[in-house]
Formats: sequence, C-alpha cells, structure tokens
Amino acid sequence: MHDISQYQDFFIDYLKNQNIHKEPKNLYEPIEYILGLGGKRMRPVLTLMAAEVFDTNYKVALPAAMAVEVFHNFSLVHDDIMDDAPLRRGQVTVHEKWNLNTGILSGDAMLILAYQYFEQYEPEVFRNLAKLFSKTALEVCEGQQWDVDFEQRNNVTIPEYLKMIEYKTAVLVAAAMKMGAIVAKTSEKESDLIYDFGLNLGLAFQLQDDYLDAFGDPETFGKQVGGDIIENKKTYLYLKALEFSASEKASELQKLFSLQLEDNSEKIETAKAIFNESGASKATQEAIEMYTFKAFETLDKMDISTEKKDILRTFGENLMGRKV
Repeated sequence: MHDISQYQDFFIDYLKNQNIHKEPKNLYEPIEYILGLGGKRMRPVLTLMAAEVFDTNYKVALPAAMAVEVFHNFSLVHDDIMDDAPLRRGQVTVHEKWNLNTGILSGDAMLILAYQYFEQYEPEVFRNLAKLFSKTALEVCEGQQWDVDFEQRNNVTIPEYLKMIEYKTAVLVAAAMKMGAIVAKTSEKESDLIYDFGLNLGLAFQLQDDYLDAFGDPETFGKQVGGDIIENKKTYLYLKALEFSASEKASELQKLFSLQLEDNSEKIETAKAIFNESGASKATQEAIEMYTFKAFETLDKMDISTEKKDILRTFGENLMGRKV
C-alpha cells in the first residue's frame, strides 16, 4: 500500500488525463473548472486505498474514484447555488463565474458523467457500483433537504442532526470506501465492514468540521472561522449548548442565532463563550472521539492484515487531529 499523498498524486494524474474538454464549452468548461479547484481529494483517495486494502491494485479503482470525485463536486456546485455562495476553495463559484443556468446544467451533466465512469467495469461490478451509487446519491439529496429544513426550525434534535450529517456527508465517505471493496471483488461482509468504518469516520469528520468552524485557526482552516455562527446553523455545538445551558443562557443563545448582523465579531465571540462555558465544546470533541473509535472497532472485525488495519487507523487518527 501507499501513503495518502501518493494516492492523491495518483488520482490527480488520472484526473489530468481525462478528456472533459468538449463542446459545448459552456457546459464542459465549468466541470473542468470545479474539478481543477483542488481540495484534499479525500473521497477518491479512500476508494483507491480500500481497493489495495483488499489486495487489488489501486489503478483498477481509478474510474470508480473518479465517479466519487465528480459526484462530490456536482453536489458542491448545486450546494453553492442553494447557499448563494460566492467562493469555493478560495475561488469564484461556478454560478458566479458563469451564471445560474450554467451552474444547474453543468451540475446535471456531472451527475451523468459520474455514472459513465462505472461503464469501464464488467457487468456484475458495474451493477454493484451503480446500485450503491444510486442509494448514496439519493441519501445525499435527503441530507441536503434536511439541512435546508433545519434552518427554519427551532426544535431540531441531536438525533435529527446526526441523521442529517450522516446522509449529507458520511454516506459518501462510506460509499467511497465500499466502492474500492466492490472493485476488489471482496466478500459482502468485508464490503459492509469497510462501509461502516467509512460511515463512522465521516460522522467524526463532519463533527470535527463543526468544531473547527468555531474554534479552528483562521490561518489553517481554509474557510471563515465562525461561518456557521454567522449563518445561524444549528450545529452539534449549538444543540449541545442548548441542552447543557440554564434557561437564561439558552434563551440568549437562541436570540443570538436569530440575528443577521453587519458586524458579527461580537456575536461569534459570545457564541463561542457559551459553547465553552456550557460544556458543548468538550461534548463535541468527545463525540468526534467516540465516532472515530467506533470506526476503529470495525477494523478489529475485518479479515485484513494488521499492517493494513494500522494504515486505516493512522488515517482516522490524522483525520481526528486535523487542523484544516
């Protein structure tokens, strides 16, 4: 097996060799643009890594990894439209650089393009990949809708929030790993176990994202710190703070998260203070650790070498300790 940076390089080389430059250019140029904006390429890396965990050369998994990356970026294009976001990875979003209609249509084309990459596999593998992919794509849409719905609700529960991030974020991480297992033609049991590993890791990843959004280092986080607070998002931190706070402090937080301000610096600092004082910050860190260790427990059930378990465990530990 290889290290993460090598898998990233393998995937980027494959991506650069894809012939996406087609006509009409206003359909395909936005696809090339969003795929070229970088990012950690975590999901395709997991597909390549999972294939090699089950004794198959990563090269066999490259089309499946590409499908995962194209789908992920399709969801970003449409998310940015829904959020009216001006920037993605520090660059202008597709709908801002072109226009709204182009963003919608190019996003649609990306979803179809993702499926086309599965055509490079034999019928049984194609069927298994497409079945998992369809299930996952629908769950991601469901998670996104819940996220939108929660913006208008003041009674979101922690189980509801965890289900939303499971569908919006974690299922794609899990599916990326299972696709590597499907390409490697491993057993259903092992495929399901690596899916569970990815699911728990994905939950830890999103909770870590929630935490870093409030408490990350602005120099390394890559996004505006406090963005969720500014947008009044009901994250795990917020919900735990409500749960742990006395009624007066909970009311203050709820009022704070109903405001739209020009200058948000005081709002961010007040919210962070409540997160810390209530114990919500600590509870969030504990939840990140719990889901990471749940992923590690899954590794113990897998019929792979200790060396490969260690590689996956190290990946999970690095994710848990990330600063970006």
